Amino acid sequence: MINNNSPQNKEYIARVNRVLDYIEIHLADSLTLDELASVSCFSPFHFHRIFRAFVGETVGQYISRLRLEKAATLLFSNPEKSITVIALNCGFSSSTTFARAFRDTFGKSASAWRKSIHSEYSKKSILVSKIRQQLRKADEVFTISSRYIYTANQQLTWRIEMNTKPKMTADVVVKKANEMTVAYVRNIGPYKNDPALFQRLITKLCTWAGPRGLLKEGKPIIAIYHDNPDITPEDKQRVSVCLEVPENTEVGGEIGKMKIPAGEYAYARFELENGQFEEAWNMVYNGWLTQSGYQPDDRPCFEVYHNDPKDHPEHKFIMDVVVAVKPA
Repeated sequence: MINNNSPQNKEYIARVNRVLDYIEIHLADSLTLDELASVSCFSPFHFHRIFRAFVGETVGQYISRLRLEKAATLLFSNPEKSITVIALNCGFSSSTTFARAFRDTFGKSASAWRKSIHSEYSKKSILVSKIRQQLRKADEVFTISSRYIYTANQQLTWRIEMNTKPKMTADVVVKKANEMTVAYVRNIGPYKNDPALFQRLITKLCTWAGPRGLLKEGKPIIAIYHDNPDITPEDKQRVSVCLEVPENTEVGGEIGKMKIPAGEYAYARFELENGQFEEAWNMVYNGWLTQSGYQPDDRPCFEVYHNDPKDHPEHKFIMDVVVAVKPA
């Protein structure tokens, strides 16, 4: 995305972000150029040129890529769902259209891709198991265990423990969350192992929110990951750093506004050092989720930050890894 602080470009960013949010919500619908241009408040003639300049793809390329990447994720996470149903749910007009587009993008049919990705996942699981056995023999324990405990309000909580060095633990609760309105600043491009990027985004969001009285105690910073990093190319990956705001909050420029859908979410609370975030996600997906009775749902996953690590005695992040779930 173009990085320019001119007032005009900030206004353009705001309009393009509105379109990106609209597409994500309506991905299964038949989206037209006129419809999206109307959302952006540009004429259709100018809209598709401005969109390509800021996003790096035409509108059609962007929508098609998101639909295919969503379908690829669902093929893996919903093995019981038919390919035709997934194709239609992702906005393709027919299974034939989907089959052609999927093969052109991934180099194989959807059914072959589904088999290969599950086979690859199984091989990785076997490899991890072998590594764990070898580490145990060397007394370098690398295990993930779980047990059930009940909180004071009788809410079921899972505890996951991984005895790495340093040891990592988390308590996981599944609870229903209401729809949440958030203001955000977004980045499109690589973000993995780039704390400076997140600090810039957080600073930009807080600089906007502070004078408006929106930085309130109990309202943590949230980072939403819109794409599957195993499927979406790094230069196309989107992350939005967010803050919950009242629904009628006015935004503009690089600050956008969207909603986090209501539903059931698994919240895993960690205390982490820099460099442990990926392992925390692995603990939730590969340690807890596989034996929880839940499966991922088709809503964004995100992180919730509860502190400034500078204020922690060990400079750790207190944070939740949050995964949208549904019964398996």
